[in-house]
Amino acid sequence: MRYELRSIGLWSFIKVSFFINLPFGFMLGLLYTVTLPFMFAGMGEFGLGGPVIDPDDFPFGVMLIVLPLMGALFAAVVLTLGGVVLVGFYNIIRRLIGGLELELEPETIDLSVKSTGTQSNDTVQLQADKPVSPVESTAKDTSKPPPPPPIEGVNRFSTDSSGSTELQTTTPPASGKKVVPVEKKDENAGSAVSDPAKEKSKMKSQPEVRVRIAPSPSGYVHVGTARTAIFNYMFARHYGGKFLVRIENTDEERSDPSFIDAILSAMKWLGLEWDEDIIYQADRCDLYRKYVDELVKSGHGYPCFCTPEVLAADREKAKAEKGDMRYNRRCLNLSADEIAVRKTAGEPFVVRLRIPEGECRFDDLVSGELSRSSNDIEDFIVARSDGSATYNLAVVVDDHLMGITHVIRGNDHITNTFKQIHLYRALGFEVPQFGHVPMILRTDKKKVSKRLGDKDVLQYRNEGILPEAMFNYLCLLGWSPKTDREIYSVDELIAMFTPDNFNPSNAVFDEEKLIAFNQEYIAGKSDHDLAVMVAPLLVEAGLTTKYWLETRWDYLRRVIGALKLRARKIVDFVELSSYFFTSDFKYDPEAAAKQFTPENKPLLDALADRFESLESFTAASIEQCLAALAEGKGLKRGKLIHPTRLAVSGRTAGPSLYEMLEILSQPIVVERLRRASAQIDLTNNP
Repeated sequence: MRYELRSIGLWSFIKVSFFINLPFGFMLGLLYTVTLPFMFAGMGEFGLGGPVIDPDDFPFGVMLIVLPLMGALFAAVVLTLGGVVLVGFYNIIRRLIGGLELELEPETIDLSVKSTGTQSNDTVQLQADKPVSPVESTAKDTSKPPPPPPIEGVNRFSTDSSGSTELQTTTPPASGKKVVPVEKKDENAGSAVSDPAKEKSKMKSQPEVRVRIAPSPSGYVHVGTARTAIFNYMFARHYGGKFLVRIENTDEERSDPSFIDAILSAMKWLGLEWDEDIIYQADRCDLYRKYVDELVKSGHGYPCFCTPEVLAADREKAKAEKGDMRYNRRCLNLSADEIAVRKTAGEPFVVRLRIPEGECRFDDLVSGELSRSSNDIEDFIVARSDGSATYNLAVVVDDHLMGITHVIRGNDHITNTFKQIHLYRALGFEVPQFGHVPMILRTDKKKVSKRLGDKDVLQYRNEGILPEAMFNYLCLLGWSPKTDREIYSVDELIAMFTPDNFNPSNAVFDEEKLIAFNQEYIAGKSDHDLAVMVAPLLVEAGLTTKYWLETRWDYLRRVIGALKLRARKIVDFVELSSYFFTSDFKYDPEAAAKQFTPENKPLLDALADRFESLESFTAASIEQCLAALAEGKGLKRGKLIHPTRLAVSGRTAGPSLYEMLEILSQPIVVERLRRASAQIDLTNNP
């Protein structure tokens, strides 16, 4: 919490200081009056000849009123003027040694309390409100384009350092009744954003929100995992909590260390920055064994010596008799002596959790109350025969030690959740709040899965999807801000995020819809930012060189500006812009057969002559020139526009013809028109 005294005007300073010092001076005068007789008596006792006061002239009651009032007035005047002098003296020293200037100008005093969200201790700060300079008030000078950045490589499909993918916690809205950090339903919960002061006051007495994403490095990150990570990230940022990452790599057979870098790269690309060190489960195996031992000692766990063959035979028998397929607790009541003998004999065993009788229930953030009878949950294994912990035990131990308060994951984990709640209770851990979000399905209604060949998130990056577009689209699969809009900044999404708006129904991932989002984000970016992303792709495609682009950056920006409304992905710019960087292109054959006719040859020649004679080669002058030629020939403009576009670009579609010709420049346009005219001769006179 930070208390700020902002920008004090001179007259306001004098008034405030005067009225603050009045009671201070009054108290000093009162103290002086009470101690005056004792002081005079002491002076006489030591022979200092203290003054003699006649009680008739100065009654004590009068002194008790007069002296405090005189002290109040004296202190108020002297201390106030002294404050003004001290501020002036401070500013003289400041100019010599540097520091914050305290200005006393005609402004107002604003005593306010602000929550910084980053400071654990209360501090008092005196801050002067100085006029913001133009340099401070703008991110960059828009009067001229930014200089070209170094062009170093490909896959630069993210924003610049100040782009919109920098996620910041913004003021949270009112939350729903299911979320632990907010105890009561706010009256504005139906709106997108409620009173931030109300929500922050509700959060004070609650523990810090801590959530995590825990991918397994058995493959790349598909959109389902990315969406779950985004939900956790927004939840943490909305409530001012922590977003953590845990790599669940205990399965040595399926885990591949190379996938860890891919997982972390995908999260960084999406802007999902974690707040603490990454936890790797493979480094904590000894820790899990400790908790397995605790389960056995407490009686909640027990060793099971049943071999796979015995278990298979039991299942076959139960299946034939149409009985209970769960583990039959054959080893539950083994005596301590029998267990010791079998262990000494070297019999392999696992450790199972004993499921208590009754019903397990919890309040899910998405689906509400869920319950399952203990009769439907068998005594599951928590430690394998080699002593290693199973998934459910490792998850519970790690979530507890990491202080996880909310577990938000796919609804395919609901079965695991009931098992894990039993583990939490057996170990004496506090049970976190769970939220199971709907699954993401493919267009064929199958679950998105890396085993089915669904794309890696980074593959979308390489294809030219912007991280903001992916973030925006994924967070709307299974969650809704309850508005008519679809395009939001990350800050807006964080501010509006509440689990009340989860949709329990499964969502379908539509790549065409994602591309539509991407197109919106491309159109909203500056030409400079897009040029930064496109430049290395042009170099890689061999259309130009790094040096050429860096010395003609404004040209690239103009090309990008002309094409960005037609680009669906960043990689589209390469194909769309190729004729801006090379004249070595082929004409569309179907269009050439239609437009490159003997009748159009003299039109192209005439247009080339007129363009060559133009003193100013701008879009406006180009349009006037073409219109004048068409009018003089008694033709519609289209009769000239279509063969001209084909001649200079080899295509039938593109940006505005006049803007395109201006960017290409007069010499290149004239040369390409004459080349097309010559091509007509070659075609018709082989």
